[in-house]
Amino acid sequence: MKSMTGYGEASQNVQGAKVTVQIRSLNHRHLDLQLRVPREYLSFEEEIRKSVREKISRGRIDLFVNRYGPKTQTRKLEMDDALVGQYIAGVKQLKKKYQLAGEVGVAMLANLPELFHVREMEADHASERQALLKALGSALKKLERSREREGAQLKADMESQIEHISRIAAALEERAAEIGVRAQKAPVAETPNGARSEKDAVEIAATVFKGDINEEIVRLKTHVASLGKVTREREPVGKKIDFMLQEVNRELNTISSKVPNLPVIQLVLQGKERVEKIREQTQNIE
Repeated sequence: MKSMTGYGEASQNVQGAKVTVQIRSLNHRHLDLQLRVPREYLSFEEEIRKSVREKISRGRIDLFVNRYGPKTQTRKLEMDDALVGQYIAGVKQLKKKYQLAGEVGVAMLANLPELFHVREMEADHASERQALLKALGSALKKLERSREREGAQLKADMESQIEHISRIAAALEERAAEIGVRAQKAPVAETPNGARSEKDAVEIAATVFKGDINEEIVRLKTHVASLGKVTREREPVGKKIDFMLQEVNRELNTISSKVPNLPVIQLVLQGKERVEKIREQTQNIE
């Protein structure tokens, strides 16, 4: 059993840069993954999402990736070869036509800024992919350990509440047996001639029928036993537990409606109180 809240962080160094991954998880009905990655790593976003989905099935996940290191862009000086060739050819032609002295040299070409331009080059971050994924894997492991530690605490509390409900179900079973005995021994009014009143017979039959909660108690005990088993499963169980609690509540409601006497109602209320405590904890369970 795992909690939906936790935190994990890890870093990796690569080629003068440092990649840090931070993951925080909070309660949520479904998986809600929010990524914050630097522009350099946008091409890795889907791979990051896939890695998280393989480990986590429920909760709000805030994942931050930071990159520290050299600038992400470099500048490159480029020369327009075609235009340089035209300049050289033009100068030679001019020199020949007008019998001019001098040679075409670098000094002359360097004074022509249109021959050169500076271009911003995006750095290649493909080599940092493995470092990013390794940091992500380590952060996810730490997050899982954090969620498991809190999950163990939640599990202990939930098992305690389940044990209380189990004892309440046993007490209800004893009450059901007492109700059945009293119904069988209930006196029936007789008519002056000694015959039982038809009206009284119908009322006693109705009392016996209404007070028969054995079937509900059997189902209640079954649901409680199933709850105990589910808490020991390793896969996500939050939704399972929530569904089973609905079934337990349904049986408790039916029991209180069929036997509306004070001791039974008190037991039912105690059971529903325990169910509500488990339900609150379930909101934190994956």
